[in-house]
Amino acid sequence: MAINPPVDATRTQAWAQLQQHFNQLQQQGISLRQWFAQDPQRVQRMSFDAGDLHFDLSKNLITPETLQLLANLGRQVGLEQRIQDQYHGVHINNTEDRAVLHTALRRPAADSLTVDGQDVVADVHEVLEKIYAFARRVRSGEWTGITGKPIKTVVNIGIGGSDLGPVMVYEA
Repeated sequence: MAINPPVDATRTQAWAQLQQHFNQLQQQGISLRQWFAQDPQRVQRMSFDAGDLHFDLSKNLITPETLQLLANLGRQVGLEQRIQDQYHGVHINNTEDRAVLHTALRRPAADSLTVDGQDVVADVHEVLEKIYAFARRVRSGEWTGITGKPIKTVVNIGIGGSDLGPVMVYEA
């Protein structure tokens, strides 16, 4: 049984509207070339900025109506509340009955987020400092390999899952 179950998007009116919209696009024939020819302002109308990021959706097989329908789906499934729950440490990982703490990785050290009695931001920054200290020791030559020589090459072999840890080490 799910503890904090999400809404099944496929059972919403918004999903049915998206499916109908998709079917209409399929019947009309989806052609980016045609869409660009018909709408010279497509890039401007289908682009936006969010913080330091620029999004250009113009080259995707979507229309402004598609975006509106997707926004409606987000509202019907309570996406905004789920996002807030994630930021506040609510147990939204139903299979493991725990919070998803991706946002804790990006919070400044001065922040605090207590989940199940534990300040997860402090825990994250404790581990980050260990990573930074290790990186400093490798860069300075203080950390040496089995031969006693400074490490000059780092090889990361992963299993194809999350690359966040290796990326953090690489960026450090």
